[in-house]
Formats: sequence, C-alpha cells, structure tokens
Amino acid sequence: MTTHVPSAATLETATALTPELLRAWAWHRQGLDGTLEGRTSQEVLATAGWARSVGANPYLTLFARAGMRRDQVDTDVRELRIHELPTARGCTYVLGREDFDWALSLGKSAEEAFRVLARLGVDRGEITLLEEQILHVLGEAESPLDPRQLKEELGESVRSLGEEGKKKGAATTLPTALGLLQADGRIRRVPVNGRLDQQRYAYTPWGLPPSRLRPEGAREELIRRYLGWTGGATIKQSQWFTGFTLTDTKAALAAVGAVEVPTAAGDVLWMLPADVERLADFSPPDREQIQLLAGTDSLVLHRRNAGDLFADADRDRKLLNTTLALQADLPDHPIFDRGTIIGLWQYDPGRERIAAWLFAGRTPAVEQRIAEVEAWIREDLGDFRSFSLDSPASRQERIDALDAAGG
Repeated sequence: MTTHVPSAATLETATALTPELLRAWAWHRQGLDGTLEGRTSQEVLATAGWARSVGANPYLTLFARAGMRRDQVDTDVRELRIHELPTARGCTYVLGREDFDWALSLGKSAEEAFRVLARLGVDRGEITLLEEQILHVLGEAESPLDPRQLKEELGESVRSLGEEGKKKGAATTLPTALGLLQADGRIRRVPVNGRLDQQRYAYTPWGLPPSRLRPEGAREELIRRYLGWTGGATIKQSQWFTGFTLTDTKAALAAVGAVEVPTAAGDVLWMLPADVERLADFSPPDREQIQLLAGTDSLVLHRRNAGDLFADADRDRKLLNTTLALQADLPDHPIFDRGTIIGLWQYDPGRERIAAWLFAGRTPAVEQRIAEVEAWIREDLGDFRSFSLDSPASRQERIDALDAAGG
C-alpha cells in the first residue's frame, strides 16, 4: 500500500493540527455547527453518517443537526425515505434510501448467523424451509406481524432449542430465520408503533434489489463515506467502525485515494484528499455552539474516541468514582461546545427536566440549549432512552450524581 504524505503547501506542519482544532473540524464535518439546519433526514444522514439505532439517538441526531421533530422522522421512516438496517459490523443503523442495498450487503453473514444453530443440531435445510414459511405467512398477512404472532402462525415449524439454546442466545430457530431474511432484503422490520426509540418490531415482506456494488466496491464506498463523515480517522478507528480486516481496510483506503496526515498528538489520520485541502483553510468558530447529544451520537461513536473529546483540564473528571475520559463509551450523554465535551446530562422524566453537570459552569448559551432540548424531549418523546432496557429507575443514580456534581 502506497503511503501519501500531504505537502507543506497543503498543511504547514503537523503541530498545527492540535486536538482543539481537530475537535472543531469533526464538529463541522458532522454538521453540528448549523450547516445542516433545515435539511431532510436523508441529507443529514448522508452528510453526518448513519445514526446508530439505539434508544432515542436517531431522533436527537436529526433534531440537533436539522431541527427535525419526531413526527417528521416517523413519517420519513413510514415512507421508507430512511430505514433501520443491519450493516457495518452487523450493527443496526438508520440510513437513507440511496444506501439501502449496498449497506445491507455489508451486514450479511449467513454462515456466522447459522453457526450457533449448527452446533445445536439444526441443519441448513430446516432453516431454509422455515424462511419459506415465514415469507408465505407474511405475504398472506394484512399487516406486519411481530415475533409472537409469527410464532403462533408457524406453530411447530419453529423449533425450541431448549436450555442449551437459551445459553447460546438462540431459544428457538425463528430469530435466525428472520435475521437471514432481513439480511437478504426479503423482509424488513418496522416499528410496531411507528417509533424508533421503543425497540419493538414487526416484520413485513420486502423486495429490495441486490446490491449494485460488489463486496470490494461496498467496502470502498463505506470507507469513502466514513472518512467524509468523520473528517479523518486512524486505521484502527476505521477498522472498528467497518469491521473490515486490516488487509481489506488498507485496500479500501488505497482505492479511495486516502492520505496520511500526522497530527500534533502523534496520531496519523487517514483523510480524503479534498478534506485535507478543506482542513488547511478551516478556522474554528469564535462563538459558543452548544449541543446536547446522545452518548451514541455519530460524533462520538463513529471513532469511539470520547476520551479525545475532553479538554486537557477535564480529562481527570470523575463521576461515581469513574474517570470519564478513560471510558471507551460514555456513561452519560455529552454536552458539547464546538466539538469539546463541556458537561454531561441525563433526562429525568419524573420531573420533566434535564439533570446536567457543566464542568465550568453554565453560560446563557448553555441554559438556552438545555431548555430547548428539555422542551423537545417533553413534547416529542416523553423520555430519552439510551437503549432498549433503559428506564427512569435504572438511571436514577446517575441523575442524582449529575445533580450533585452540578451543585
């Protein structure tokens, strides 16, 4: 693999690329500086990247960048402008219509999905037959069916795998068959109540055409998108997000013409050539730009580098005896100013308010944004769930700790 080093005319020295500058640059590339205000959900997800479909993150992703309310997001899901699909690393993301086919191909892993069942004595023919029966039942149904309804309709065709199956995460043969059908685009999941933050789904037939890209083409496209979404990433970060092998990652980086850019912190970022030029001309905003984001927001999760997003003065901050900057994943949601984490928050539905800890105290801009997000959660969501099992009771200790830290 050929290594490309940007010229002195493009970036004078690596020392210019400080952590502060790179945080502001990522903030800009994510459209959190107001540049995506008023855009459609498809445009936001194409620019900032696919939104991890955990808890209420997709809603806040679109509200923070484009001011989009929940009813519009739900309409876009219903009209299939955006959809939740398993893709990179087999994880589910909300993405735009133009990416459905090739993104879904990245998540396919029929052999891996079936491997557990094979060890439990289930042969491939049994699952193939079950897939056909599921397609028939869904085709005859007047509306989408959830797993319980499907199990009732399929009867003995769904085999229980006993206690051993439960231990291996496969209580019956139904989830694997559903997963294989979804990975092939023959069925799709739909939220049972139209909401993305409840994690309750039903299934309906789908006829998504096969990917227009070959496997290597899909890998190249994902790397190209990923580097654009992040504004640059290390090779390890790229591997973490994509799930590609080192060989495939290097091949994709070479195919898109990515270049190596050394930074003041000693890291080497891989960037698209056009972004190297843009970064050379980039200046961070002078005024505060406050956003409350989910801990699974693309700004944090795509590179899984929360520790790099704290200012030096805040890297030793602790909450409940945990040093925040040392965590791979934040225990609370972050409050940002121009790409730097300046505090943490949780929603307290019992009192319909946000509990927040601002490391250096609150400014008028912080107070205003907290009030705006607080009102949006209250009016659009009712609560802000971090993941499917999140509840007010499960986060009460953290709410109390944030209140105490905030004084």
